Amino acid sequence: MPGTPYLFTESFPRGKGKLTPLEYRPSAELPDKEYPYILSTGRVLYHWHGGTMTRRSKLDDIYPEALVEIHPEDALNIKVASDDWVKLRSRRGEIEVKVLVTERSPQGLVFLPFHFAEAAANILTLDARDPQAKIPDYKVCAVAVEKR
Repeated sequence: MPGTPYLFTESFPRGKGKLTPLEYRPSAELPDKEYPYILSTGRVLYHWHGGTMTRRSKLDDIYPEALVEIHPEDALNIKVASDDWVKLRSRRGEIEVKVLVTERSPQGLVFLPFHFAEAAANILTLDARDPQAKIPDYKVCAVAVEKR
């Protein structure tokens, strides 16, 4: 029987592992008066991987359109409700998207999935690079949210 049910049952390739301490650094772009919200982008369960981006999936029946998640307190301040349309604006661009009012997103943070071409989240994000990981900071940027 090839393999084992556990990786590295006898030893690790580099000893016990390599840990590298990091110092906390704030995101490259933080909210301010003009852009008061943090935008976080990511995946939704029903469109987890790239294959669903073709929009030829039964999963599209479950989560068919882009929705920006907004905390109820922020929705009150912006004067929007679920299914209203808003303009999300950053220093790099803007998109229009429907609202989902939910407590899943903390106050001051809005969440937008990146699966939908008609609400392309990366139009808004910045490509500042993390100096240690060397990857773009697509996950956090400052945005304004305006009722359409």
